[in-house]
Amino acid sequence: METSLRYGGDSKALRIHAKQKLPLDSKTRLQVHGELDTRVGAPTYFTALVRRFYPDFYTSIGAGLHYDKRDKLRYTLRGKKAFPVTTDGLLSFSVKGKYDLDKDFRERGSKGAAELSWCILNFQKDQDVRFKVGYDLIEKVPYAQIRENNWTLNADFNGRWNVRFDL
Repeated sequence: METSLRYGGDSKALRIHAKQKLPLDSKTRLQVHGELDTRVGAPTYFTALVRRFYPDFYTSIGAGLHYDKRDKLRYTLRGKKAFPVTTDGLLSFSVKGKYDLDKDFRERGSKGAAELSWCILNFQKDQDVRFKVGYDLIEKVPYAQIRENNWTLNADFNGRWNVRFDL
């Protein structure tokens, strides 16, 4: 199980996030994850997705259910397509999208982004670094991410930010 501690400038609360990936076959997995808000002591959401990977095409698609206390049950579809820029795959361009429907199959939101990612292995001894810059196609705002081993900092040009520590 992957576990992380998350804090964002907009939430003012530490959240505990957990994710488990269960293989269904060599290219398909069931991914479940959820989050606990430590301020109120209650879960904020729970998601279960079946994700299918197409490694020859650097593509993945997924479909599943998302539950939270505000919107209740939603159906979610997501996809991602990567385009390696270098032969070693450490520099890549990707496009990704997500589409949510409520229980009556009405649109509840969508997300889309295009991003450039650069991974530097052994930036220093035992330290890997990833830089990511992207553009949110729905909100029309640029964003950036810096990841160093277990730490991740995300920020966008609207002033939103969050930090994550993977345990």
